[in-house]
Amino acid sequence: MADKRDEGRDKPLYMISVAAELTGMHPQTLRVYEQKGLVNPGRSRGNTRLYSQADIERLNLIAQLTDEGINLAGVVRILDMRERADERDAEIDELRAKMRALEDEVHELRMQKRITSLAKYDGNSPQEAIRALLGGGSSEGE
Repeated sequence: MADKRDEGRDKPLYMISVAAELTGMHPQTLRVYEQKGLVNPGRSRGNTRLYSQADIERLNLIAQLTDEGINLAGVVRILDMRERADERDAEIDELRAKMRALEDEVHELRMQKRITSLAKYDGNSPQEAIRALLGGGSSEGE
C-alpha cells in the first residue's frame, strides 16, 4: 500500500541542472550514471531529462556509496539487492494481509461451528440454528 508521501516520488520534475544542484553532482556525472544504467530519468516531449524525487534520492545514495569507496560495479550490485529486498518486503506485506484475512475467515467459520454445535439442531439449516440461538427467530412464518 503506497504511503501518501510516496505518491509523487516518481513524477519527473527536475531538469538536469536542478538535479545536479540538489545532489551536488556535475551534470556530466548524471549523464554518465544514466548511460551506465544507474538512474533512468524521464523525458519531456522535447527529450529533456527530467528527474523525479526518487531519482534524486537514488543519486544521493549513489554519491554516498561512492564517497565510501565503493566502485560503480559495487553500487550497481547494492542497488539491485536493495530493489529486490524492497520487492520482497512488498510481497511479504501482501502475503501477511492475505494471511490475516484467511485467519479471520477461519475464525468466523470456527465460531459458526461452535455456535451451531451449541444450538439444538431440529432439522433446520445451520444458519437457521444460529439465528435461533442468537434470538433472531426462525425463518418459518416470515
